[in-house]
Amino acid sequence: MNIRVLRFVCLALVFSFHVLADEHNHKYEGEEEVVLWMNTVGPYHNRQETYEYYSLPFCTGPKETIGHYHETLGEALQGVELEYSGLDIDFKRDKEKIQYCSVSLSDEKYKAFVYAVKNHYWYQMYIDDLPIWGIVGEIDEGGEAFYIWTHKKFEIGFNGKQIVDVNLTSEAKVKLEVGAQIPFTYEIKWHASTVVFEERFNKYLDPNFFQHRIHWFSIFNSFMMVIFLVGLVSMILMRTLRKDYARYSKDEEIDDMERDLGDEYGWKQVHGDIFRPCTSPLLFSGLIGTGYQCVSVALCVIIFAIVGELYTERGSMLSTAIFVYAATSPINGYFGGSLYARMGGKQWIKQMVVSAFLLPVLVCGTAFFINFIAIYYHASRAIPFGTMVAVTCICLFVILPLTLVGTVLGRNLAGQPNYPCRINAVPRPIPEKKWFMEPFVIILLGGVLPFGSIFIEMYFIFTSFWAYKIYYVYGFMLLVFIILGIVTVCVTIVCTYFLLNAEDYRWQWTSFLSAASTSLYIYLYSFYYFFFKTKMYGFFQTTFYFGYMALFSMALGLMCGTMGFIGSSLFVRKIYSTVKID
Repeated sequence: MNIRVLRFVCLALVFSFHVLADEHNHKYEGEEEVVLWMNTVGPYHNRQETYEYYSLPFCTGPKETIGHYHETLGEALQGVELEYSGLDIDFKRDKEKIQYCSVSLSDEKYKAFVYAVKNHYWYQMYIDDLPIWGIVGEIDEGGEAFYIWTHKKFEIGFNGKQIVDVNLTSEAKVKLEVGAQIPFTYEIKWHASTVVFEERFNKYLDPNFFQHRIHWFSIFNSFMMVIFLVGLVSMILMRTLRKDYARYSKDEEIDDMERDLGDEYGWKQVHGDIFRPCTSPLLFSGLIGTGYQCVSVALCVIIFAIVGELYTERGSMLSTAIFVYAATSPINGYFGGSLYARMGGKQWIKQMVVSAFLLPVLVCGTAFFINFIAIYYHASRAIPFGTMVAVTCICLFVILPLTLVGTVLGRNLAGQPNYPCRINAVPRPIPEKKWFMEPFVIILLGGVLPFGSIFIEMYFIFTSFWAYKIYYVYGFMLLVFIILGIVTVCVTIVCTYFLLNAEDYRWQWTSFLSAASTSLYIYLYSFYYFFFKTKMYGFFQTTFYFGYMALFSMALGLMCGTMGFIGSSLFVRKIYSTVKID
């Protein structure tokens, strides 16, 4: 008897492994089993509020259960909860309508189904990694009777040994009543398809939405803005700087008595303070280092998405982003550590720790706060404890050591200050100026044009994440990202010039924050999008939306702020290395 049990267990394990292997290489032989995985169920208008499929009183098929594990970190973080349906599906073998289980509606089950129908619950399934969506039920026109769909009709297309198309039709509407016995049935229809395996995800894309004329027009509009801004900045600064250089050259020809009696003004007057370290250099260098890393991650992930079509695999985009972020940690350490060293900072270990953990702490803190709410709601978005441990290990044993390597290299290779001007021992007093030249006003106005260059693209990105669209036009995203960088640098250079011309040398924080203020307008736009473009409701979905939109805006602000600081730094170094200073 024990030998028979052992043989059965071994066969079951081999069979399970065999099925999963087919799912990975996507090739099936003869009438090999095809697995239908049930994923999640939740309100249609709240895309992120999802629960395990069997949290509703659905019943499973008669086949033995096959366990599923999270294959990637991205799957675990995105709440993918695959459970075996128990339905008997074989490759290329049709199956007529057959009942696989039934549910006797107790009062508790009745209320669960009615709540799901009232809130327009939908569910998601997977066959051979192809997603399928279905609706739980519907309400009659009078709003008094509730119905549930009990029959699933699968139409599966194949090309050779591979599955290339899956469609689900929900049929057999049954009224929900306490004490009723509800049968659940399914049928399978196979048909040959001309769709090639590499293009099987094209049916999920929406070119009419993403390649609409408005999208093309917004790209063209942003491109024209770039040409206009670059031309305007070049013309104004070149003409203005030429006049400044001419005036300063003329000042060199007069004697000291006349220069003391003369009316000197402008950016040259702060040459002794222009390279003075900014306030809070440790925090500032940490922000700049993190910004460099975020820019690198964004560019790498966008390029990988263009080349590798990451949208076709569950959780692959998030997994790639985490891997790239960890791998680019030396960039953070190098630029943050070298900037801190040039500013004369002594607490380089503390600075390194701040750089390494600045963004992870903010992201993990927000995610864990939302996670507590998800646990309370019993949502599938609740992050497992093992995943939390994995993320913590990545931060401690990958990101921190790599940031340390980058910091050491940055301090030794680029940590020596090589400013074109000497720094005065005593700071120069900052004269009073008009209200619109104050740093606070410049910071608020600095993000308007960069936001204007990307807000149309933000609509498409928001819709793909918060609604049921798959974002695939990463070529557009790369172009918009480049446009954003150019517009941000141009605007920040102009802001820095106006600030210096008012003899205010506090340009480091001003250049960073004026560019980073783009994120403020993005976050304000997310409020407009939430209230006027979506039908989200409930505490969990609202918290999820505004929490992660805050993180998205913050990361974008770090990138824009860093690009603005880089542009201003090059500009300041250029103009002060050209003018002759005693």
